[in-house]
Amino acid sequence: MASVPPRIELKQEPSNTTGPGLIRAIGRWTLVAAIVNGVVGSGIFGLPSGLAGATGEWSPVAVLIAGCGILFIVLCFAEVGSRFDAAGGPYLYSRSAFGPAVGFQVGWMHVFTRLLSAAAVVNVLVAYLGNLAPWVATSTGRAFTIIAAVTVVTIINVAGVKQAAWTVNLFTVAKLLPLVAVIVLGMFQLDSAVFATQSVAEPKWADAVLLLVFAYGGFESAVVAAGETRDPKRDTAFALLIAMSAIAIMYFLVQLVVVGVLPNAASSTAPFADTMKVLIGPVGSTVAILAVAISVFGWLMGFGLMTPRILFAMGERGELPAIFARIHPQFRTPYVAIAVNSILALALSLAGSFTQLATSSAITRLTIYILCCGAVLVLRKRWGRPEGFRIPAAPVVAVVAIMLCLWLLSTRSLAQSWFLLVIVGTCIAAWLAGSRNRERVSIL
Repeated sequence: MASVPPRIELKQEPSNTTGPGLIRAIGRWTLVAAIVNGVVGSGIFGLPSGLAGATGEWSPVAVLIAGCGILFIVLCFAEVGSRFDAAGGPYLYSRSAFGPAVGFQVGWMHVFTRLLSAAAVVNVLVAYLGNLAPWVATSTGRAFTIIAAVTVVTIINVAGVKQAAWTVNLFTVAKLLPLVAVIVLGMFQLDSAVFATQSVAEPKWADAVLLLVFAYGGFESAVVAAGETRDPKRDTAFALLIAMSAIAIMYFLVQLVVVGVLPNAASSTAPFADTMKVLIGPVGSTVAILAVAISVFGWLMGFGLMTPRILFAMGERGELPAIFARIHPQFRTPYVAIAVNSILALALSLAGSFTQLATSSAITRLTIYILCCGAVLVLRKRWGRPEGFRIPAAPVVAVVAIMLCLWLLSTRSLAQSWFLLVIVGTCIAAWLAGSRNRERVSIL
């Protein structure tokens, strides 16, 4: 029998805040929407051509294979997440399992991953809107659009978690509608002759699965705001499994329609737009561009909701300056963390293209996955089986998930991995610089 009863095994650490606390306003289905929103960004609109080029007409099968692989990682997050009801997500999980230094490293990498992803996503938004309004593609229009998008996201998130959550819900529904429309319309127009045009001489299954694993990423950020979720110990596992299952099915059906409707899909630079054009005519391209813009802005809303909570959680524990843990007295949101998060994202977005840095952010994401999957093994040994969600054959699932991540990392070149060393180095410097602040907080 465990020496520490499960009821008190996760006693929360002392908070580094005074005054009002966060509001638990995120319900079960809002959390599902947040996960869907965090995973389904702009990638789904360009993904089908890459998959078709790798595995041809069998690319829908690749979607399911990758979904089964990512399931092992999602199950680990579901069990570990069901143990906690405080903000932080992967940062909190790894901190509890491996100690403050490792937790700080994960939090640091997570913030960098999200900031770089946000910068790339904002530039995607500008690129697509530029097709509808040429002024947006100018240097002045680009800067104005980026500033406006980030400002709107910041204001909504500072104004309150309820408003932010409902906005995420709205954009999640809005981004899914065109995808559902493609599926419904396309399922009645699948053509065996079109499938035959997708054939490839040498299928590259590993490349397809690797591409899809990255496409399934983002769920780890949607569980960060547990401190504002009504019942995170009960709802986290439910939301993860429901959302990721729905995403896998949607990815599969979209891919099936594209390779069954659009001839030679691998050669298309905008497969979603081209498929829409085949299905409903020239207006389909305009609809697709608007769908991408809505999807990207919805992703940014989720970014503005979740990522500041990592900074907030680190500020609470004295690992960042205490100002990051401040809560707005009226709106009850971590307004300083939200503002800093938006400023950093804005600076990176205005700086230019971040294609190489986006690849680096994927590498840091895999590192986060490894540590969070490892936390399943450590926390089970230390605290016993959780009261909430429990993985069947947990040790096997965790080891398989870790091995999958290690394999994916092994496919990356040193030229693509250098940025990880930069993040680790700056993290160590920040950790050493904050030692005095941590000592002060530990006394409180």
